[in-house]
Amino acid sequence: MNRAELEKYIEEQYGVSADYPWEGEPEYAVYRHAANRKWFALFMRVPSERLALPGGGDADIVNLKCDPVTIGAVMGEGGIFPAYHMNKENWLSVALDGSADEDLTRTLVDMSYGLTMPKPKRRKNGAEPK
Repeated sequence: MNRAELEKYIEEQYGVSADYPWEGEPEYAVYRHAANRKWFALFMRVPSERLALPGGGDADIVNLKCDPVTIGAVMGEGGIFPAYHMNKENWLSVALDGSADEDLTRTLVDMSYGLTMPKPKRRKNGAEPK
């Protein structure tokens, strides 16, 4: 799966568009929840050697939020790396060069979306709203 394919999936699945918050990094894109503005996907172009990818040059990656148990389970999979420039306990990086399994990549995006979505508000007595 490449960057364009994954961005299309996110836009169609969640109805959000990319945000480009850094003027000096026009290839860095963030996908956020509309309600709370939390990031669930950060697309970057990084030097390949930073992730020990072959070929040199730059590589497209996406950082996704993930629970620590799942991170431990998928870290040995092709194209999955400790998060580049993020908390490695709760985020991971996926290479968008075709080395990561497409279904796994989509599952990780869905998980990231779920982990960052707005939490239901609690009532003052601690009860969940009906």
